[in-house]
Order: sequence, then C-alpha cells, then structure tokens
Amino acid sequence: MKLLRFGEFEQEKPAVELANGKRIDVSAFGEDYNENFFGTEGVARLATWLETNAENCPEVPAEARLGSCIARPSKIVCIGLNYAKHAAESGMAVPTEPVVFFKSTTALCGPNDNVIIPRNSEKTDWEVELAVIISKKASYVEETDAMDYVAGYALHNDYSERAFQLERGGQWVKGKSNDTFAPLGPWLVTKDEIEDPESLRLWLSIDGEMLQDSNTNDMIFGIKHIVSYLSQFMTLLPGDVISTGTPFGVGLGFKPPRYLKGGEVIELGIDGLGTQRQVAVRYGE
Repeated sequence: MKLLRFGEFEQEKPAVELANGKRIDVSAFGEDYNENFFGTEGVARLATWLETNAENCPEVPAEARLGSCIARPSKIVCIGLNYAKHAAESGMAVPTEPVVFFKSTTALCGPNDNVIIPRNSEKTDWEVELAVIISKKASYVEETDAMDYVAGYALHNDYSERAFQLERGGQWVKGKSNDTFAPLGPWLVTKDEIEDPESLRLWLSIDGEMLQDSNTNDMIFGIKHIVSYLSQFMTLLPGDVISTGTPFGVGLGFKPPRYLKGGEVIELGIDGLGTQRQVAVRYGE
C-alpha cells in the first residue's frame, strides 16, 4: 500500500494511492498517519477498511499539494557516513559503528515543496536517502527481529547546511534542521511492496545533471542492524523516521565544493518509492 497526505501545510489529509495509480482521500477512516495510527496496526486496519469503503472515497485532486507522507513523528534519527564512497568524499574514516544524529521534526515538508536556503547560508547541500518508518515501539530489539518493527519506506532528501553542521561548534543537528530540510515522500510504501530495500537504485540531479547515482546495497550498516542498534540507546516510537544515509555525490565532496544556488531545481528518486522535485529559494526572496 502507498500512503500519502495532501493539502495545505500542516493541514494535510490522509490518502492512499491504489494499484491503478488513482489517489483517494481516506479522511473518512478518521485517522492521520501518526504515532497512534502506526502503533495500533493502522496499516492493516486501513487495508481492511478499504475493502468496503474505497469506492466511496473522493479522488484526490490532480493539482493537490502533497505533504510529508506521515504526520510529524516524535523524532527523525539519521545515520551519517553510511556509504563508504560518501565517507571518502567527505574526508572521513569509514565508521565502525553507526554515526547517529537527529534532525528536527520541524524540518519536515512535502516532496515537491521549495527548499529554503537559510539566512546567512552559503553551503546548503543535498543528500538523497532511504528512510525507514517504524511500526511499533522498539526497545532492545534483536537484529533478527528488527524487520518486525518496520512499517515501510520513503524517499527523503536530508538537506544539510555544511557550515552550520561542521564549522559552528560541531553540532550536526544545527546544519540539518532548518525549515524544509526534510522533504519526505511522496509515499510511505509499506514493506510488503518492497522485496529488497537494500537493493534499490537511488539518484539525485540538479538542473538535469546527475550528481548522485548509487544503490542501497552500498550501505555499510543495513536496516536490520540500524534498527536494532538504535533501540539499544533509545526507544523508537511508531511513526519515527530513520534516515539511513546518503551515497557519494554531495556538494561537500566536489573539489572545490559545490552548493545550492537560488533557482536551481533538485530532482531525486528511489526505485519503488517515487520521485521528488524541489526548487531552491533563498530565505526572504
């Protein structure tokens, strides 16, 4: 199943994209895609509800804005340097354990919203990533059981302001959390639809120039390991987002580095998880 949300920012309604590509408004189901939904087997309940109610649901207007495919979660947990070639281009050693940082949930936005280059930013960078959405409360999870805690997957662009991240006290969260720095979607694709999430092409282009083009099979730490690892240090809640890292081709890795300019068009995608398109706009313009 493909879950999506549409409408004005922070007023989104839940929807589903059917196998034939038709998008239907499932507001009548009475729940948004949030912690309570995922924590009470919402995906299975919605699937059952659709069996008798889908034909009565209104169609989502073709021109409707898409929002983040899930409502604001309790946290967005990110894994840094999880592709070997990306670690190399960043001038950093391949990690022996996952590098963990947080991204503010206020950075969430829709997959095709403008990305706002922050005030005083000169080093806003792009990062196409596979995101994992948690299905139920997870604490001290064994790696062999980790997939039982996964609801599905989504496309995420982990925008980063490198000066804020690396030159302003070494706190990565500061360079990751500006508004619009976490476009998520267009869909949450439930895990039953993705045969092997660790064998998916992911790519990103700017103004039509392909800059990132890799595969999730290049991840250093796989999904099972990441979910289990994080659960040793924090409780993961239903609807939480884990962003699993980016491949080589980010602006920081160019010589000299290359960063976003106002007016540039960023497009990205992952096999089976759809595509995104953002236009870079400088703050205040």
